[in-house]
Amino acid sequence: MSSVGVGVIGAGVISDAYIKSMQSFPDLKVHAIGDLRPEAAKEKAEQYGIETHGGPEAVLNHPDVEIVVNLTIPIAHVEVALAAVAAGKHVWSEKPFSLDQDSGLKLLATAQDAGVRLGCAPDTILGPGLQESRRIIERGDIGQPMTALTLMQSPGPESWHPNPAFLFQDGAGPLWDIGPYYLTTLVQLFGPVAAVAGIGSKSREKRTIGSGPLAGTDFDVTVPTHVSAIARFESGQSSQSIFSFDSPLSRGGFVEITGADATLAVPDPNGFDGAIKIRRRGTDDWETIAETKAVAQRGTGVLEMARAIRADRPHRATGALAFHIVDVMASITDSIDTGAFVDVNSTVEVAAILPDDWDVTAATL
Repeated sequence: MSSVGVGVIGAGVISDAYIKSMQSFPDLKVHAIGDLRPEAAKEKAEQYGIETHGGPEAVLNHPDVEIVVNLTIPIAHVEVALAAVAAGKHVWSEKPFSLDQDSGLKLLATAQDAGVRLGCAPDTILGPGLQESRRIIERGDIGQPMTALTLMQSPGPESWHPNPAFLFQDGAGPLWDIGPYYLTTLVQLFGPVAAVAGIGSKSREKRTIGSGPLAGTDFDVTVPTHVSAIARFESGQSSQSIFSFDSPLSRGGFVEITGADATLAVPDPNGFDGAIKIRRRGTDDWETIAETKAVAQRGTGVLEMARAIRADRPHRATGALAFHIVDVMASITDSIDTGAFVDVNSTVEVAAILPDDWDVTAATL
């Protein structure tokens, strides 16, 4: 066997992180990059030595591309994924998987009918930080897990992002942009979500771009920029979360899992590694029980899916998992609008923990 061919659609900010990682994996080969702005694709191709560039069709029509990595803006995720499926390609998408349940279900059904796979960010769940946290919980270090508390707050990305307007429109805001990292982590630890409630607010109707060629330009804010959410899981466990772009004080990466015997502080779900700390019942101090370090970052999920395709086994960061997270976020949004608890209709099976010897740097194909 040989490396799995990959093509990237979307030459925006996040493409750099993906391309750098994927080019470091012996089991992947990046053959092409496309964008609705072909000049942007050409710039990335020249920067990273990618042989083919152009519009999206340059990727969709490339005979050696097996997996399309969909890094477009959220509103285009489903459209691009459907085009890739129609071209007979497997698809890895940036989050969110879709902007609503109906389009997400259509994408899942279309891919199943076509016999191709769907994967979706966040692939941080495959990093050693969360994988080791799962091992610690499963071996009983904190006793029976009961509740979770998560927090992500900041002033918002408009101060540093050169084109941030889409992050404050449908399909984004702190819930849809940052929420998938935290909610997917919770599902990995507690299982699927059964019901949710949410409260949302918006501090400003307009924001101002703070950097880049558009600095000083105002744009409209159309979604809640502060969301508080409660989730009840099928297991009976519960969580409380805050997702905010309204705080002058930046605090993130906060995930605490409380069990009958101890509380576990899980590394930042927007990253792949970090310290894992425990505070046991009856003690006054946190104890670091593991220091995890990731070799690679974004694109790890593409690699895991590629290896699964070659081995003809299920991959882990599936479209079904990503759709469940969409269902959870859409249900939180519904709760914000109605003021009532909302049942989450979908469910998902949590994949097994990665083997201890799983290595992104290994040539396995």
